Amino acid sequence: MATSSSNGAAKQPPMPSPLRFSKFFQSNMRILVTGGAGFIGSHLVDRLMENEKNEVVVADNFFTGSKDNLKKWIGHPRFELIRHDVTEQLLIEVDQIYHLACPASPIFYKYNPVKTIKTNVIGTLNMLGLAKRVGARILLTSTSEVYGDPLVHPQPESYWGNVNPIGVRSCYDEGKRVAETLMFDYHRQPGIEIRIARIFNTYGPRMNIDDGRVVSNFIAQAIRGEPLTVQVPGTQTRSFCYVSDMVDGLIRLMEGENTGPINIGNPGEFTMTELAENVKELINPAVEIKMVENTPDDPRQRKPDITKAKELLGWEPKIKLRDGLPLMEEDFRLRLGVPNKN
Repeated sequence: MATSSSNGAAKQPPMPSPLRFSKFFQSNMRILVTGGAGFIGSHLVDRLMENEKNEVVVADNFFTGSKDNLKKWIGHPRFELIRHDVTEQLLIEVDQIYHLACPASPIFYKYNPVKTIKTNVIGTLNMLGLAKRVGARILLTSTSEVYGDPLVHPQPESYWGNVNPIGVRSCYDEGKRVAETLMFDYHRQPGIEIRIARIFNTYGPRMNIDDGRVVSNFIAQAIRGEPLTVQVPGTQTRSFCYVSDMVDGLIRLMEGENTGPINIGNPGEFTMTELAENVKELINPAVEIKMVENTPDDPRQRKPDITKAKELLGWEPKIKLRDGLPLMEEDFRLRLGVPNKN
């Protein structure tokens, strides 16, 4: 896609490898997934590896990701795993980059806020530099957190957000906002092909247990027979997208012709109390629901406007929350070592 530079001349994106256009040699698509050992990243790798024309390289520093999530691909001839921190330069030949690397739950990004903002800013700069060198298309997984505590509901992509720049969550929220800025500056200036997905709350197997995210917290608590801890007032809302739907949205965005940003999420909105009641009913009706103190800057409501995703990508989520939660239970029981007595 040509872009206009400041002097009015059209700037073409860098050329990919000449092998792309060879008549005699059909090379595979080489895809880099940063953060590919994480929750969403590993599910994305599973889907990409299903296509025999894809070679997948995962770069992950295992700060929040786990080799366990990728164990079925280790040793596969089309798969490569590199222990690498994206804040350091990576020299590699690829055609596409899915840039997912970043701690994404409050417990992890508050544990090391400086590392979080470095990952978002320096990590994204490094990946854009790589895309520029090798002519790769790059997709950034941004976040609904760029909308902060929204004053517009549901949130369309045109909404600029309501974000605290100096709060405990700012390393993540503002880090992702800067990452989006960098993506568009590299798109406008050197003509890099970019895609930006603003992903909303996602859940499913392989989520980190006890990572501070509400779905994994509730499911782990219900399986252990502990009270489900709902932060006051309990009326704050979230929208939950099952991970297979999320991966489908990301691939459609990468393969399509729209830069984004595009919201990828499930517009089904639940209060925290409703979510706790669903988990209780589906997983362990014996547990109680307990109200606890709230964390600062916790958004009161979050719901994506997915009009753009429907129109431009032909995408909408298929899996309802009540169908997705039991799919997650089995994985959590296995990892917690608590068999189902039913």
